[in-house]
Amino acid sequence: MTKIFCDIADIKLISKFNSKFIVKGFTTNPSLMRKAGAKDYRNYSLNILKVTNKPVSFEVFADNAKNMISQGLKISEWGKNVYVKVPVTNSRGKFMGEVINKLNKKKIKLNITSVYTAQQTKKILKKIDKTSKVIISIFAGRMADVGKDPIPEVKKSIIFAKKYKNVEILWASVREPYNFIQAKQLKCHIITAPPAIIEKIEQFGKSFNNLTIDTVNNFLKDSKKSKFKI
Repeated sequence: MTKIFCDIADIKLISKFNSKFIVKGFTTNPSLMRKAGAKDYRNYSLNILKVTNKPVSFEVFADNAKNMISQGLKISEWGKNVYVKVPVTNSRGKFMGEVINKLNKKKIKLNITSVYTAQQTKKILKKIDKTSKVIISIFAGRMADVGKDPIPEVKKSIIFAKKYKNVEILWASVREPYNFIQAKQLKCHIITAPPAIIEKIEQFGKSFNNLTIDTVNNFLKDSKKSKFKI
């Protein structure tokens, strides 16, 4: 079964989507935090944790191993449901295996982010044990944005991770509701999506006939509102 996480940092929306059974957790990143208006990263994160006890990922934002480890240790203390989000490389492309290994050894739950290839997944797996929880977030949508098929990389990553019962592969950077179907077909463990996509997933099941009628009605309503004449 593919779990749905909500990719958002807005506290009001987290509170709203926390009540949805379909939502099993939340993912954030520094960009989403900034967009949500966060000024104090720690305090804002703690306020998020006041409205949900579901898994929440908070990302480190240092760019070297030493400071990533320091930030990761602090973030891990914020709550039992917290996953420390660590980029697979720093901004210069250096693999952050040292960070992953050291935090994993301390039994800290991790979400390894910005992953694009199954080879990166393989490198991550070599740095972790088989007990502490690890999510590997593969940015499928961003691959598709530049004309690359994400399916093979996600599929191979799932195969590589099969021996690790503590590891979940996450389909990230969702672009359309149908990505959820694709993730389910691959038996991906998690997909994280923004609120608008999740609301569309909740509407799955409409017949083609109903879709036709809804579409025609919408065009008709807009033409009447605009008072079009020919």
